[in-house]
Amino acid sequence: MPDMSASLALTHLVPLAKEVDENKVTPGVLGFIVFAALALAVWGLMKSMNRHMGKVTFEEAPEKPGKGAAASGKGSGSGAGPGGKASPAKG
Repeated sequence: MPDMSASLALTHLVPLAKEVDENKVTPGVLGFIVFAALALAVWGLMKSMNRHMGKVTFEEAPEKPGKGAAASGKGSGSGAGPGGKASPAKG
């Protein structure tokens, strides 16, 4: 039975393919060149972004005790971790 639906779809699509106007404008070589240039530009930007992201360090330097908001008593509300900074949610 699946072969019958496939053949039915083909019988409907073949006349549509013959109705394509030969005088329509197509992108041609210039369209391909522009598309290829855009693809190369995106590839170059992605490579550059990966290189720059590799240079970034995401580790914070630990704060020395006795300095900042912790010494003055500020930042001791709920959610404030050591050093007066909010700790990330767990779970």
